[in-house]
Amino acid sequence: MTERTVGMRPEARRERIEHMVRERERVTVDLLAELLGTSKETVRRDLTDLAERGRIRKIHGGATLIDPRPPETDVEGPFQGRLLQNAEAKRAIARRAIELFEPGDTMFVDTGTTTLLFAEQLASASGLTVITNSAAIAALAARGSSNATFLIGGEYRADGTENLGPLAIEQIGHFHATHAVLAVGSIETVGILDFDVREADVARAMIAQARSITVLADASKFGRGGLIKVASLDAVSRVVTEGEPPQEIAGALSDAGVSIVKAA
Repeated sequence: MTERTVGMRPEARRERIEHMVRERERVTVDLLAELLGTSKETVRRDLTDLAERGRIRKIHGGATLIDPRPPETDVEGPFQGRLLQNAEAKRAIARRAIELFEPGDTMFVDTGTTTLLFAEQLASASGLTVITNSAAIAALAARGSSNATFLIGGEYRADGTENLGPLAIEQIGHFHATHAVLAVGSIETVGILDFDVREADVARAMIAQARSITVLADASKFGRGGLIKVASLDAVSRVVTEGEPPQEIAGALSDAGVSIVKAA
């Protein structure tokens, strides 16, 4: 579908381009020019402007999503491998989740592959306050217009670009937020679970300092069999997912008063 931009101000057109890049992940100059009804030269200038502001990554003949990792963490590891698993579902969850928040909201965001993709959406949001233990998530959130971003300190783990340990827990205790947005290892009838002791400690600390808990979980996380209990289901306000929980888990979520928010 062609989206004609005759008479559209440059900033509005660039916002449209950024939105298309985020929706499609990779676009060409030719496609953008056709969809927007403008010249290729104009599109190239727009892409240059957006790239210089860190909104997209300009490549030969088009643009793609920015790499969410800071340059110094450009290494392969287990976290990067998980980032590729169920990526489309996780992106759909991230796009749906950002719609649940509005300017003025304060939120903790913990480290996870789905919350990292959620942070890509934070990069185009505005007026939010984000507190996170992830350097990569902080870098993305800070790109949002008028967003305030706080990076929790602690022992640094390069694979997930995250800070952990007693210092991180202590610093989380200095904040109070309306929301905590969490990635989890598993959702079971007994609660939300994780596989890493120190990441579970961070999630518990964020839950204790937030009024509403939003869990981002693709369908593979239901009944996965996590190792460490983070919280009971009645501590969770809502789960954003693209899938359907198994009947037993769906019943437990309903009994605990947890809302299921479906991602397209």
